[in-house]
Amino acid sequence: MTPQTPSAAKPRAVLATLLVQSNTVVSTHTLIDELWGAEPPRTATTTLQVYVSQLRKALLADTGEAAGVTGTAQPLLTRPPGYLMQLAPEELDLTVFESLRAEGRAAYGRREYEAASRALSRALGLWTGPALSGIPHGPSLETSAIRLNELRAEVLEQRISADLRLGLHQELVGELMGLAHEHPLRETLHCHLMVALYRSGRQSDALQAYHRARRSLADELAVEPGPVLTRLHERVLASDPSLARHGEPPLRLVPVGGSGDRPAGAPGNGSGNGSGNGSGNGSAGYGRDTRPTVWLPPAAADFTGREDQLAVGERLLAGELPGRNRVLVLSGRAGAGKTALAVRLAHDAAGRFPDGRVMVTLRDADGRAVEPRTAMATLLRRLRGPRATGSDSGPEPLPSSETELAELLHERTEGREVLIILDDAVSEAQVRPVLSAVPGSTVILTSRQVLGALESARHLTLDVLSTREAEALLMACGGPGMRDDPEAAGEIAQLCGRLPLALRVAAAGLAARPHWTVAGLARRLRDERTRLAALALGDLDVRGTLLTAYRDVDEKARRAFRILALAALPDFAPATGTALLAVDPVEAERITEQLVQAHLLEARRQPGRLAPVRYSFHSLLRPLALEALAEESPQEGPAAVERLCRAFLTLARHADAQLAPGRERLTYEAERPSAISPGEVVGNAPLRWFQEESAGLAEAVRQAHAAGLWSLCCSLASATAGYYEASALWEEWETTHDLALDAARRSGDAEAEAVIQRSLGDLAWQRHQTSLASDRYRLARQLFTRQGDRVAAGRCLSAEADALLAMGQIARAGHGYARALSVSRLVDDARGSAESLRGLALVAQREGRHEEALARMKECESAARAAGDRRWTEYASRTASALRIALASGRRAGASSIPLEVRPGVWLFLPSGPARRAA
Repeated sequence: MTPQTPSAAKPRAVLATLLVQSNTVVSTHTLIDELWGAEPPRTATTTLQVYVSQLRKALLADTGEAAGVTGTAQPLLTRPPGYLMQLAPEELDLTVFESLRAEGRAAYGRREYEAASRALSRALGLWTGPALSGIPHGPSLETSAIRLNELRAEVLEQRISADLRLGLHQELVGELMGLAHEHPLRETLHCHLMVALYRSGRQSDALQAYHRARRSLADELAVEPGPVLTRLHERVLASDPSLARHGEPPLRLVPVGGSGDRPAGAPGNGSGNGSGNGSGNGSAGYGRDTRPTVWLPPAAADFTGREDQLAVGERLLAGELPGRNRVLVLSGRAGAGKTALAVRLAHDAAGRFPDGRVMVTLRDADGRAVEPRTAMATLLRRLRGPRATGSDSGPEPLPSSETELAELLHERTEGREVLIILDDAVSEAQVRPVLSAVPGSTVILTSRQVLGALESARHLTLDVLSTREAEALLMACGGPGMRDDPEAAGEIAQLCGRLPLALRVAAAGLAARPHWTVAGLARRLRDERTRLAALALGDLDVRGTLLTAYRDVDEKARRAFRILALAALPDFAPATGTALLAVDPVEAERITEQLVQAHLLEARRQPGRLAPVRYSFHSLLRPLALEALAEESPQEGPAAVERLCRAFLTLARHADAQLAPGRERLTYEAERPSAISPGEVVGNAPLRWFQEESAGLAEAVRQAHAAGLWSLCCSLASATAGYYEASALWEEWETTHDLALDAARRSGDAEAEAVIQRSLGDLAWQRHQTSLASDRYRLARQLFTRQGDRVAAGRCLSAEADALLAMGQIARAGHGYARALSVSRLVDDARGSAESLRGLALVAQREGRHEEALARMKECESAARAAGDRRWTEYASRTASALRIALASGRRAGASSIPLEVRPGVWLFLPSGPARRAA
């Protein structure tokens, strides 16, 4: 049943008590004790009766009896010495839960695990949170809540056990990690997690899960794990084959022959006769074994995509590629799936390497690079054969020098078909000695660096997955919930930057939190500031993985990584890097290319653009860089922002001077960045430069405002207005200038406020908001007049007349243009003269004085040419041509109403109609 739940706390407590004890009389004394404890008020009985009456009305409203439906019984009855909630079994979720629990337990006992999982999952699906949450607990409800929550945990554990027996270990890992974190003292959950990890080929992770459980128990209760968890730990250590899913081979990271690194207690770790050919002395302990050595983790069951890279790798391993390359280097950023691809290739190539396939990790547990001799020693231990017959001693000690280890490794692999994976290499110097020792072996190298200096190697760079592959991986790892909302799944794929590790963590996090929705996860990932925090689950931490790549580079590169994150999205030009890093262009390029080689920065070729190469951050690396900047060098941020804004201002003023010479723009007296040459960066293509840097300019205005660089904010906005007007970018124009207007007022800069108000007036005029435009022009003129700027004030008169003309007030507009012309000639302002002459021509044309209109437009052209403004010169020339053609054709009457440009690119179609933008 689904009654209308009361909102008040005490009626909710009464209802909960009666429901938990449904079909049983609950005494009035018990209810009073539940509500008020040992000190009830004198009116307790009366108040309880009021609560019961309210509940009865709510129950009837739900069943329909209150609306006049007959035949529906009241479930809340009075029965001495209290009350009875009379319900059918199917009407109460608690009763249904207990029934499904019994059904699932019975099926489990009959080893019908699929039926058990189905029934137990349905039982758990009835829960929406902790038992009786949101209801105040007295003694009765507190006891019930404890009992019900324990029953829920028991059902959950049994459902997971059934799923494990069904072979769903991979699907359970994420859920179990979340549960183990939520319930650190429930040893059964830790056991299930260890088994799921072990069966997924993650033996080391299973052991780490045990140690986390052990620490939790010691910290919270000062006890050691119980016998079940302890025995499971021993079995995982020993790679107990019985832990594998029934019908599958045990997942063991152990060599087939010899004792080598085999964990104590592992199957086959006896001292029986070996088949090696050694004699028990010297290096005989490493004698050749006729059986293959396999030391690989299992291939990922849900491996997705990478078809092209797999094809190239398979051809190289098969010897089908041209040349004699036997080394494949897989490089890519942290979390790109390099190891997964290498392991997949090794498993698929089992038939081509009958003498063995071995993987060695080239970093220690703390992420530091291991020495080449350490890597060679590990390879030898994993490749060594069994002990000599009759030998009671352990393995022969390995040589200590790198040279002797290399000779022994060469001897051990010579003439054998062995595939070696050297995982997570740090540099060429680390792997060269190892490669030299195994010249006849095929090697797959994985690295976050490109390792381009390695000789005779084939290189494959792993980028992020394609959109299709990323969504497929989410579907494979995220279960049915992910498949039910493909649109949100697609958004998650993009927010994770299509990085395989991030996709797996996101999917596992969703599986571990069944109360989350796919859309809810997408919402959590949208905020760049909290995105990395949302991509962590147990020991799966995207931030930690990405940090290892950051720590691999030197301090100069780390500083650049942090500071370059201040550049605008989606990408930035080399000049931006030069400004932010405060170095010369050559050094800036060297550092950014170092970051590209370390896969901390992306470089994209942009043929045909002013900057043929542009740089960008992966969507998960930029938040990491900003976090590192805030934590490690917060003092560098403000200075870098100011350098970037000054550089953008220098370039924007240079471009704007070419695009709209003579236009009002603010000055900024700070020193110009000496490392940046505007002529080289902008060249003779100001419009193209503005188009390519539009996002960066808008972000620079925002950054200057946020940093309190008021004058710089105003000057930057002012320098962009000509581009925004020419390109009809109304929203960008408004956003930047609103910030600049606020900055001008905060700093008390009347000149800046006047320039910004004039520009916002132009924006309003372009949007046909003529009344607003007129107000802004008038305010700007008054501010300019107070500052003694007669040139700018005169130009505002022309702008005010434009607004009058757009409103059809032609005569008043003519007076305004005439006043503006007088001022501009008085102060020798060629640009102002061009604007006012253009206005007088338009008025004359509208009033039928066509020869005068043509003459005025010719004067406008001359003034614009004198001002050096090509755009206005061309505008005046083509407008005069249109008038001349109309007059020459004898259409004098029609010449008054032909459409004319009132400003470059803006047309007035009717004598009294509004101006509108040209198509």
